[in-house]
Amino acid sequence: MSKHMYTTANLSDVELKDQGNRLFSARKYDDAVNLYTKAIIKNSTNATYFTNRALCHIKMKRWETACVDCRRALDMDPNLVKGHFFLGLSLMELESFDEAIKHLQRAHDLAKEQKLNFGDDIASQLRLARKKRWNIQEEKRICQEIELQTYLNRLITEDMENRLAKLKENHMTELNNLFAKVDDRRRKREVPDYLCGKISFELLVDPVITPSGMTYERKDIEEHLQRVGHFDPVTRVKLTQDQLISNYSMKEVVDAFLQENEWALDY
Repeated sequence: MSKHMYTTANLSDVELKDQGNRLFSARKYDDAVNLYTKAIIKNSTNATYFTNRALCHIKMKRWETACVDCRRALDMDPNLVKGHFFLGLSLMELESFDEAIKHLQRAHDLAKEQKLNFGDDIASQLRLARKKRWNIQEEKRICQEIELQTYLNRLITEDMENRLAKLKENHMTELNNLFAKVDDRRRKREVPDYLCGKISFELLVDPVITPSGMTYERKDIEEHLQRVGHFDPVTRVKLTQDQLISNYSMKEVVDAFLQENEWALDY
């Protein structure tokens, strides 16, 4: 029997977990996984042991293994914030963006309900997952339009080879004029982060500014003040509703952006 096995054989699951935490802090993730696994063998009903082990897998970029541990933790405790958070992170790396967003949103909602302070950690990852999904959708849309134009160009070219040169030229001109109208839509569309609320992540409609200089959507920050507490959710500085001031400058920026980018209403 090895010295390590001897030193851990008689430890309780809590003591094994604590040793795992120390190894994690020392960035010895493989060793920490071994300790958390031993804790799980002694007590497989503690969801925290699984999320601790999942975080080690995340640090080592073992996304699928991390997902397995997170799902086992959520089977035991569906309201475990870290379970949803870590699962969302792993799914995002696996490019399962719809499911990642669902779990990151759930983590964000549960953290607010349970009044847990994760700062901007969950919210920033949720914004990142939404942006990655949007970028993939945009790339797919652009490719489809280009493929369609290419296909139609080929059909017309083959047809025109059997016609008079003048007739071919007229048809090609008509086609290219048609696709010229969608040139603007081919450009990659993206709503800047600064035009979105920091709580709901939606495009700002009625922006207000706090004494700390942070801009929020009015209904979102008022709901936060009523349900969570009287503090700025980003800076954590004390904040009351009467300190909110309409941010007309930001409103003008948003309106100007929408005038030039009507598609953003569907963002």
